[in-house]
Amino acid sequence: MSAAETKKGADLLKQMVRVRLLEEKCVELYSAAKIRGFMHVYIGEEAVAAGVTSALDSEDAVVATYREHGHALLKGVSARAILAEMYGFVEGCCRGRGGSMHLFDRATHFYGGNAIVAGGLPMAVGLALGASMTARRQVTVCFFGEGAVAEGEFHEALNLAALWQLPVLFCCENNLYAMGTALVRSESQTNIALKAAAYEIPAWTVDGMDALAVAEAARRAVDAIRSGGGPHFLELRTYRFRAHSMYDPERYRDKSEVATWMERDPIDILRTRLSEGGRFSDDDWSAMHAEVTAEIEDAVAFAEGGSPEPVADLTRFVYSEVPR
Repeated sequence: MSAAETKKGADLLKQMVRVRLLEEKCVELYSAAKIRGFMHVYIGEEAVAAGVTSALDSEDAVVATYREHGHALLKGVSARAILAEMYGFVEGCCRGRGGSMHLFDRATHFYGGNAIVAGGLPMAVGLALGASMTARRQVTVCFFGEGAVAEGEFHEALNLAALWQLPVLFCCENNLYAMGTALVRSESQTNIALKAAAYEIPAWTVDGMDALAVAEAARRAVDAIRSGGGPHFLELRTYRFRAHSMYDPERYRDKSEVATWMERDPIDILRTRLSEGGRFSDDDWSAMHAEVTAEIEDAVAFAEGGSPEPVADLTRFVYSEVPR
């Protein structure tokens, strides 16, 4: 492995560790009742967000689902703003009004955090249409789960994107379960990339547990889109190591299946590959882990010191303000 490849791999590894440690901290804080409401963590799927966002520019847009903490973090939303939002404090990216499932940050072009299954797909097409009409080089990336392919918005969005040749990258995070329903029990055709290809969209399947493979596929797709190649589609086959949500008793999948997938932890896979290349040592790993740990602990302290929305402001952003 060359020095350049090692650097690229180390960058991806660090981003995955940032997401993993943030999510593990969220689980801890949720268990302590510091975070309330519904929460869905991304543990196990980090290679997808890390690989795809590595191919984006700062002006590119990202639309995500309710399992979006990692996407927001890697798009540039600070860990401080994310945790403060989940605490429900005004220092959060949405002033504490969105919570875990509705992170949003216009400054970094992160447009949710969408709780409705497939709800982000039409939004992504709209953003891409706007970029196309104004001749901007912006690429819009839309993350969604394989459960979204059962919704009408999936087919409508892909059809319009292909018809109008819009600059959008559809990223299906296929973790095999739509909440508690296995893909094989809900879809007669389980090859999601094949469904996308039916709309004349270039589509291919990627190992979503391999961050380097995801990064390479995303770069190939983004470059093609930015060059005027129209929409592209990636089916990223991955797996969530934890239940659908913090409320989920997880009675729908066998523990041995989860254990088998956990043997393909994307962080372990990339760390091993870097170590075998001889350019990434245990000391490098320790330093990286310590740096990320400090970032997350700083975010927790920031959130702990947050403040709730003043009662006098509770109707702000609900009703239009009178011009002065």
